[in-house]
Amino acid sequence: MNKYKKLAMNTGIFAIGSFGSKILVILLTRLYSRHLDPASNDIKELLEPTALFLQPIFTFALQEYLIRFGLDKEYDKRQVFTTSGAITLAGMLLMALVVPLLSLIPALHYIQGYTLLLVVYVTTSSLRMLCQQFVRSRDMVKLFSLDGILATLTLFLFNLLFIAGFKWGVAGFMLAVILSDLLSAIFLFVVADLGKFAHPRYFNTELGAKMMRYAAPLIPTIVMWTITSVSDRLFIENMHSDRAQLGEGSVTLYGYANRIPNLISMVSTIFFQAWNMSAITENDSADRSEFYEKVYNAYEAILFISSAALLLIIKPLTGFLVVSSNYKIYADVYLYTPILVSAVLFMSLNQFLGSIYSATKHTKNSFWTALVACSVNIVLNIALIPEWGIQGASIATFLSYYVCFWVRIIDARYYVPFKFNAARSLINTALLFIMAWDIIAAPKLWVLILAGLCAAVVGLNYKALLLTANKLLRRKQ
Repeated sequence: MNKYKKLAMNTGIFAIGSFGSKILVILLTRLYSRHLDPASNDIKELLEPTALFLQPIFTFALQEYLIRFGLDKEYDKRQVFTTSGAITLAGMLLMALVVPLLSLIPALHYIQGYTLLLVVYVTTSSLRMLCQQFVRSRDMVKLFSLDGILATLTLFLFNLLFIAGFKWGVAGFMLAVILSDLLSAIFLFVVADLGKFAHPRYFNTELGAKMMRYAAPLIPTIVMWTITSVSDRLFIENMHSDRAQLGEGSVTLYGYANRIPNLISMVSTIFFQAWNMSAITENDSADRSEFYEKVYNAYEAILFISSAALLLIIKPLTGFLVVSSNYKIYADVYLYTPILVSAVLFMSLNQFLGSIYSATKHTKNSFWTALVACSVNIVLNIALIPEWGIQGASIATFLSYYVCFWVRIIDARYYVPFKFNAARSLINTALLFIMAWDIIAAPKLWVLILAGLCAAVVGLNYKALLLTANKLLRRKQ
């Protein structure tokens, strides 16, 4: 099977396993907005990214090194799994000592009362990630996808039981995630027979040192991206302004505004799970640059077309997913979503370009380019949130990802040279921003203007999709 067809097949399998599950997770927004008041939702919206912040630090970037070393035929998979597991468990013990101290920091006051749940939350999530990534490294993509479906179904059911049924609020949400992740880890461990890969005699100190050296630049990289994500919420929570609306419920509005763009992230994640495997296994191929060019062009086209289509239906979709009948404040969510759609698009492109650093083992570049994004985000949050409130955070997020994109598109192509159409990217971005303005300002005939702009984006990008489709249909590479 040629590399294009293998990438397409893996993407299709991941899509089957991820699409339904991602949709269910987004639909949970209806449940949260109906049953959680703005104050409780604010805490939930802060705890989630905090867990994402803690995980890569205390698992030492498990998701990066496990797939990289697991796919490499040079290493014994038993040693990879056992050594990764030992590193993860050591990190979880360390985290259990650190998290209680974090709750003493004034800006992290929301952790108080949830310290134990947060530790268990990150631990079960990390154990699931350990099993998931190892299953992927063994090319068991069908099982990986099946687990995604089952885990989301259990998450949905536990949320219904604990939040809608028992009215346990934020604690109910965290328990739902904990139980879902734990059941997922057990399912993968049993079905994939991971027990035969886990034994103290397989622990390899030398391999562990290699993993740490590989992951060392990636840990701060992931942390930088997480800070870029969580800092918006922390600034909104802790800043005050006489010129913009902030206060209780603002974090929730921003968090819910991020939910809709996650549909774009869903497309990106499905593709990236397959692409990351191809990028590693095809790193030494003779036509690597052509492969990257074709895949990048198709990926970019899919993201811009998907984003334009999402903006076309953003207002009714937001009204459906975010219930405002109980808490009227949620009715304004759609105003903050359009700019975040473009932000998520460029976050996805940054992820693609970051795969070049991982495949070619130039992970230090991944760090300093992420540092650029994080720095821009923090500076712009400080400058824009007092002036424009939640919308200021949206703009800061977009600009941080956009600046990082241009830094990476220049830098990453030194390691894997491939052609990039800068003019098309600029025009696409301008069209999306005009669409965002059209939704927020709502001038006369704004719906017709929106439809026309969406058609323009499709017209600009469809050829790149056709070229890659033709490549996929060829029998020979």
